[in-house]
Amino acid sequence: MAYTLQQLGDLEDIRTLKHRYFRGIDTADMALLADLFTEDLSVDYRGGTYRVRLQGRDNMLEFLANSFHSDGVAMHHGHMPEITLTGDDSAEGIWYLEDIFINKALGSHTIGSAIYKDVYRRENGAWKIARTEYDRVFEMIRPLAADAQITSHHLATAGRKPEERTDISHLIEWTA
Repeated sequence: MAYTLQQLGDLEDIRTLKHRYFRGIDTADMALLADLFTEDLSVDYRGGTYRVRLQGRDNMLEFLANSFHSDGVAMHHGHMPEITLTGDDSAEGIWYLEDIFINKALGSHTIGSAIYKDVYRRENGAWKIARTEYDRVFEMIRPLAADAQITSHHLATAGRKPEERTDISHLIEWTA
């Protein structure tokens, strides 16, 4: 299939959008994240011990701000995008996630991978995430090693402090 220059630009803009999402969550950059989602965003994350279902950009931002907080250490990489343009202002994407999350307060270290499936919509000239979901391929949670030394910790300063966090339990179902 031959792509037009517009379509090639759209594909690159969507890749950049998803890369900004991963960077935004790992650095608790709420201003960046606020520009990445449609107002009517739909989310369904199916993990090893949890399921997150929510509607709306505001709920997503609250979920992310309380998940990637000052006790967290995070790394999310999105690989091998498969992006399909479904219309002039719509697209779908599949991404392979590789992630690490350390919760210093709980002393836990999670590593895993997941398959993201997204729906994108162009609004006012900018691509946004309208729907995002994933299913874990694997997830392993283990105690943080007693001798672990975290020598750099961006979320310690950028993430919400304990007194700033809000209750998001209504957005998470714990399955095990």
